[in-house]
Amino acid sequence: MNILLINACVREDSRTRRLAEDVLRRLGGTVTEVELEREQIPPLFRKTLAARSERAERGAFGDPVFRYARQFAQADVLLFAAPYWDLSFPACLKAYLEAINVAGITFRYSEQGIPESLCRASRMIYVTTAGGYILSDEPGYGYVKLLCETFYGVRDALCVKAEGLDLVGADPEAILRGRAAELDRLL
Repeated sequence: MNILLINACVREDSRTRRLAEDVLRRLGGTVTEVELEREQIPPLFRKTLAARSERAERGAFGDPVFRYARQFAQADVLLFAAPYWDLSFPACLKAYLEAINVAGITFRYSEQGIPESLCRASRMIYVTTAGGYILSDEPGYGYVKLLCETFYGVRDALCVKAEGLDLVGADPEAILRGRAAELDRLL
C-alpha cells in the first residue's frame, strides 16, 4: 500500500504531525511525504496557469510542473496533515491542491462534463488539531473531502481531529493520547 502524506504542518513541534504519525504507524505500508513547508509550491497566477495549461494541452504530462499530480494519482491512501488555521487549513495546502488538480492526470471530464477520477486512491484521511474548537468541518476537512470525492473518486474519507488543546486547564498531551488510543477503532 502506497501512502502519500501531504504534510501542511509548518511548526517544528506540530501536534498535527504527531497525530498523523500515529495514523501512519497503524496503517503500515510505504510512505511518501510531500512536506509543503519545504516544497514552497506557489499558487497559480495568470502566468503560471497559462504555462501549465499550455503544457497540458500539448499532453506534456512528463513536465516537472506536473510531478505532484503524477505522484498524487499513484497513491493508494491519501493522508492529509493540516492544522486548523483561520477556520480552515494553511494556505500551502491550497496551493498544493491547485498543483495536483490537473485534467489528464488526476481526473478527466466525461462527455457530460462530469469529473471522472484517474487516481488509484480509495481512502483519504484528514488529520487536524486545534487549540480551540473546530467550528465547522466544511472549510477545511469538508473542502478536501469534497474535492477527493468529486475529482478523485475517493469514497472512504475520515477526519481525525484533536481539539481544545490550548484551552485554559486543558491537558494537550492527554487529549492527543486519547485520540491516538481511538485510532485503532477509527482505522
